[in-house]
Amino acid sequence: MTKPIYAFDAYGTLFDVHSAVARHAEETGPSHARVSEIWRNKQLEYSWTRSGMGRYRDFWSLTEEALDFALAVVPGANKAAKANLMKAYETLDCFGEVPEVLRTLKARGSKLAILSNGSPAMLESAVLSAGLGEWLDDVFSIDAVGVFKTDPATYRMVTDAYGAEPQAIIFQSSNRWD
Repeated sequence: MTKPIYAFDAYGTLFDVHSAVARHAEETGPSHARVSEIWRNKQLEYSWTRSGMGRYRDFWSLTEEALDFALAVVPGANKAAKANLMKAYETLDCFGEVPEVLRTLKARGSKLAILSNGSPAMLESAVLSAGLGEWLDDVFSIDAVGVFKTDPATYRMVTDAYGAEPQAIIFQSSNRWD
């Protein structure tokens, strides 16, 4: 019997995208939660817009542009917090249950991978800082195909790498559009 193949989205699924602002809430300002919300929404909006236009730009750049926007539009947001927020985004917290879930699946012999819009450097840093590397077989960045999810080419990276049909991959994402 073939062992299951699990592919996980990274940001919002394995890693808490709001943990960067949470670490620097006081520095970010009284509306820190709003900064975090707008930051994430713009990050996604920029990726979808660029995919639709056929004008790829790496996710780290979009993350920075989205933060610039959030800090500019939220009243009371401290623009001087930008450097610390970007640095914190490199080492986002993973959700508490993630290590145990990955450990359990790996112990059952499953193949485990990440498929993410994140750039390779972002993903490497996040996986390393969260200590998840020992359970992952592969980390796929859409950077390799130059278009963001939900373009079919992004998901083909996983099916091609494992020589599997799409229905053989168990894809986990917190994003309803993914």
